[in-house]
Amino acid sequence: MLRVLAVDDEKPLLEELLYLLRSDPRVRSAEGAGDATEALRRITRALEGGPDGPDGVDVVFLDIQMAGLTGLDIARLLSGFARPPLIVFVTAHEGFAVQAFDLKAVDYVLKPVRPERLAEAVRRVCDLLGRTARTPEPVDPAEVPPTVAAPRRPAPEITVADRAPDQIAVELGGVTRFVAIADIAYVEAQGDYARLHTAEGSHLVRIPLSTLEERWAARGFVRIHRRHLVALTRIDELRMDAGTTTVRVGAAELQVSRRHARELRDLLMRQATG
Repeated sequence: MLRVLAVDDEKPLLEELLYLLRSDPRVRSAEGAGDATEALRRITRALEGGPDGPDGVDVVFLDIQMAGLTGLDIARLLSGFARPPLIVFVTAHEGFAVQAFDLKAVDYVLKPVRPERLAEAVRRVCDLLGRTARTPEPVDPAEVPPTVAAPRRPAPEITVADRAPDQIAVELGGVTRFVAIADIAYVEAQGDYARLHTAEGSHLVRIPLSTLEERWAARGFVRIHRRHLVALTRIDELRMDAGTTTVRVGAAELQVSRRHARELRDLLMRQATG
């Protein structure tokens, strides 16, 4: 079972987070820290005592924007230790996701925190640490009697799932919305994330660009650059100037890499001629 440290400089939010964590049967203990200094003091004590010490911490649920050191600063400091606790960021701001996962965060939970979303973050931590709430010892399927079903393997992790073939789920401020794929003009790679651009704005999803390229090829999305995937029907203009190729998609002008330029021109020509 998990030993958790939650860090947030807003007391009501910290108390709510601790309440949810303590309600989870996979959490043995959940303690709080109201600022970065207190958090670092507790984590240092835990590291000095070793993983089996009385002050041990398995995972830190960490706010990002705090007075003094930010959560990202704390995570960078912890990365210098040989065996630091795992990190789950809990924040009201989606814009730090790429930095967070560059720092090897296990998860990135948006405020206001939904209990089911927090439970998913706890599950990911348990999976990484190889712990469960009720079965500390692994079960050998060969030893399970025929009349008893063997424990099922955990379902594959699906961070952002399709609600229907024509929609994709996105999370914003703890609320899940569904965006029509037909409304997406282009997609931009941001680390392990992808940013979906529509006429109304943009949405960050935890899906690599290569995965969306494979999923949406039949929908007319083509790779034009290592950073961009574009809906062919949304390309308003193709420009070639001094060996450089760009496309205009609405108000955005996107560069086309040399390796994709010829294929894109051929696709646009075929589209224009039916």
